[in-house]
Amino acid sequence: MHKWLPKIDSAASLRKMSVAELTELAGEMRDVLCNLLSNRSAHFASNLGVIELCLALHSVFDFRSDRLIWDTGHQVYPHKLVTGRYHKFATIRTKSGLMGYPNPIESEYDLFMTGHAGCSVSTVLGLRSGDELLGQSHRRSVAVIGDGALPSGIVFEAMNNAAGLRSNLLVVLNDNKMSICPRVGGMASYLDRLRTNPLYSGIKTEVVRVLNKVPLFGDPAERFLAQLKEAVKAGLHGGMLFEDLGFRYLGPIDGHNIAVMRKYLKMVKELPGPILLHVVTEKGHGYQPAAQDPVYFHTPPVFRDENGTPIVKGTTARPAYTDVARDAIRRGMERDTRVTVMTAAMCQGNKLEPIRDDFPQRFFDTGICESHTVAFAAGQAKAGLRPIVDVYSTFLQRSYDQIFQEVALQNLPVTFLMDRAGLSGPDGPTHHGVFDLAYMRPFPNLVVMAPGDAVDLAGMLDFALRHPGPCSLRYPKASAQTVDGDRAPMELGRSEIVRWGRDLILYCCGTQLSDALAAAAILQEEGLDVGVVNARFVKPLDRATIERALRESQFLVTVEEGCLMGGFGSAVLEAASELGLDTSRITRLGIPDRFIEHGERAELLADLGLDVQGIARSCREIVAKGSMCATDQDA
Repeated sequence: MHKWLPKIDSAASLRKMSVAELTELAGEMRDVLCNLLSNRSAHFASNLGVIELCLALHSVFDFRSDRLIWDTGHQVYPHKLVTGRYHKFATIRTKSGLMGYPNPIESEYDLFMTGHAGCSVSTVLGLRSGDELLGQSHRRSVAVIGDGALPSGIVFEAMNNAAGLRSNLLVVLNDNKMSICPRVGGMASYLDRLRTNPLYSGIKTEVVRVLNKVPLFGDPAERFLAQLKEAVKAGLHGGMLFEDLGFRYLGPIDGHNIAVMRKYLKMVKELPGPILLHVVTEKGHGYQPAAQDPVYFHTPPVFRDENGTPIVKGTTARPAYTDVARDAIRRGMERDTRVTVMTAAMCQGNKLEPIRDDFPQRFFDTGICESHTVAFAAGQAKAGLRPIVDVYSTFLQRSYDQIFQEVALQNLPVTFLMDRAGLSGPDGPTHHGVFDLAYMRPFPNLVVMAPGDAVDLAGMLDFALRHPGPCSLRYPKASAQTVDGDRAPMELGRSEIVRWGRDLILYCCGTQLSDALAAAAILQEEGLDVGVVNARFVKPLDRATIERALRESQFLVTVEEGCLMGGFGSAVLEAASELGLDTSRITRLGIPDRFIEHGERAELLADLGLDVQGIARSCREIVAKGSMCATDQDA
């Protein structure tokens, strides 16, 4: 039974608690997080690492009035526990339950849904600017950003702007030496040097105070001592990069020492201008297995804890589409030494660790820098390589201009593998990859594909690595399916007719092909002659098959796990209209014009009528409506 958590209805309660009481509360919060993992997979190590930081922030600031943005909001579980959501916490990441990211609908303490990295400094600066213009300068603004997100280009754009505005702004750098995987690049090395510097802020201040008393006299002796003084100060003063960017740098400090953090946070409340407070934490802190392996415990499978040892349930799950894509990448790299693969800090999510280990010279983790990743790939392609950009659909959106300018416009052979396409399940609207078909379709030169099953996925990657221009293909976070029977070869712009039907054709775009076939089988038993076509190519589109379907079948129903607006169904309507065909006999099934909540993928598909039963139901309604119309016309 927890002593403190049940009593906390608002984070304001923390402002009255002692350090000892807050430390007890931190233990209770770790217990809640560990118990959560016995029921469902959730973000774990990152949340264990920010418990004390969360408590320190809420015990010094009042974020009902002050502003707080958690960058890459999967680390907000402790924040939710102390902002009135403890009694609902068991529902997190379940349909209709608490979201696994900040959600303004849930609480006044959540200002934005933050599911992508790097934007916190910009949004907090905007909040601060707005408060100043509206006469609310007493409101303080705080952004908490991880060291993995820090290299994102938008962070430096925001810091540059903040320094120019001289805004009173606090950026808390949560440095745990990790993104999801170990961080990479020059910024990581720089932060490592700051962490290992034994001369912390207090000592540096004393040294600089002594140096300032050194008298300067004579020339050139005066110039020499001046230069020496500045050199010593620079050598002792960590954070010079941030200082030169216009931020006052403080730290690094222990991010698990609540008393120390409270002291620093109270101090920075009174300091003017933009400030960066460097806080050192341990990802997975308080649960030794997670601290030792924070990559595995970022979002681990369900487990029960037995005396500090996690016991994971055995599983017989089929390989996921991500596994199929990874294996196809490997085969492509084995066949052709020009093939490279790059990912934006998602090596684990895309299951690329074996490729990273076996092909270290041709694997590139660029950090959370998707725009750079795509432009970098374009440079490799121009040099004669065949780069694969392996990234989540929702994150590829961050590089939209580079897809246009550096890849499509140049007609360069870059292959985009979009993982987590469609509904990504409990991660919710920030992570659902439902827009990629619509945002990739408009670009000239770009071939857009959607595999119907695991066989298609492997075949499409092989096709893309031979194609002379850019290609994209998408696949969901789901177990891989394989459609039985003889398969048609992969040909540019050609769909695959799995079975033909005179009453209705299900024209399926993507891995719901198995569901479409199952729905067709149900309808066949009910007396309807239903065909199924595996679209394969969204661009170029198979106009010949669309024309044949509308000439030989009564109805054409498109099925896609993507947004209806601008998606595959829209492409079919456009083609039918241009061919002068009757578009009234086309019905589109897909994601409506709204953001979809979090929940298990199967639950969400059922709600949207995109599961087997939903597809079959829609087909019945279409045929019934068509029959009624025909009867009315006869009458």
